[in-house]
Amino acid sequence: SMALSAILAPLVVTRVRDHAKPILDAGLRLIPLEMMRGGEVFVPKIPSMRMPDLLAAMAPGATMKIIGIRPGEKLHEIMISPDDARNTIDLGDRYVIEPSFAEYARQSFAETGGKRCSDGFLYSSDVNDEWLDADGLKAMLEA
Repeated sequence: SMALSAILAPLVVTRVRDHAKPILDAGLRLIPLEMMRGGEVFVPKIPSMRMPDLLAAMAPGATMKIIGIRPGEKLHEIMISPDDARNTIDLGDRYVIEPSFAEYARQSFAETGGKRCSDGFLYSSDVNDEWLDADGLKAMLEA
């Protein structure tokens, strides 16, 4: 919108790639309580997005100045680190990081159809194979 363009122009960008998590949080599917087994962390599979594409979708015509990374800022969002790979199960539309140990009996998601991720697996915005562009974001917001 014109008001949004006025607020964002000029937009100062410190990096040009990130997960689209802040945009997509509201549209993610809820995790059914029946799916939870205790102690796990669910990580939805979401697209990455270049910040210039975000700007193009949210404020067409706004100017952008890339100033580089700020001290302490990350270049990419790491959703699942290689350290967590040994406990990570691919459920198709999401990953689940299972607890390293549990003080109670629980069945692993790998025993019920999930696929264990390989050692050293990494899920981060720079190696994600799903990307959202400006047109894709516009379509998502209009749906």
